[in-house]
Amino acid sequence: MNQRDLKNQRNEDPIMKINPVIIVGLMLFVMLFCNVAPGWAQLVRRGDVRRGDDYAKKRDYVLDRRHKHNRQYPKPGLLVKELPQGYRSSPYRRQRYYYNDGVWYRPARRGFSVIVPPIGLTVPLLPPFYTTIWVRGVPYYYADSVYYTWRPEDRVYVVSEPPAENEAIEQSSLPEQLFIYPKEGQSEEQQATDRYECHRWSVDQTGFDPSQPGGDVPQREHSGKRLEYQRAMKACLEARNYSVQ
Repeated sequence: MNQRDLKNQRNEDPIMKINPVIIVGLMLFVMLFCNVAPGWAQLVRRGDVRRGDDYAKKRDYVLDRRHKHNRQYPKPGLLVKELPQGYRSSPYRRQRYYYNDGVWYRPARRGFSVIVPPIGLTVPLLPPFYTTIWVRGVPYYYADSVYYTWRPEDRVYVVSEPPAENEAIEQSSLPEQLFIYPKEGQSEEQQATDRYECHRWSVDQTGFDPSQPGGDVPQREHSGKRLEYQRAMKACLEARNYSVQ
């Protein structure tokens, strides 16, 4: 075989046509994979591979079982870069606090920190999920280690001192909470006013008062009166352009 035939054979061989840069790149990829794969496999075996929110909830959330509340909340001290959508603000003693779904936040150096709010801070509305307990005839509303009481003269809920555990009575017979959403962008103050006025009207119409132990009705009438109160609240709030579920 002469030199010309050897040259033609090399040109026809597909392996010889591969760009040398590609060959070097493939060699580097193989070397890198061999170094990374063992470490990745070790992470998978240990269960350390983070899978979005599921991992975050396991690490940064706790289940609040007090008073049979049974809901998950982020741990105090957790830092977040941004506040959740739909948050509300509440100023108190020259400091601005933020809350959403029962969780409280305060500005931090790198975003916002989850906190337990100070005693005395007020809000116009309760969290969407709360547990009602009674202490010497006074209702307390509990969510995420925080107790709220109603201040009727200002029509606000106040972050209050925790009551004595041995005096707290869980009231499971109270009506289920109605979920109320403003359809016309009503302000927090307007929502609190409408909710209170509809509550008073519903109590007058039915004789059932959920802020009193047992609804302030005889036990035999409790279930029926509870449903009547809920229907009255729903009708009143819907007439004021709220969506009630």
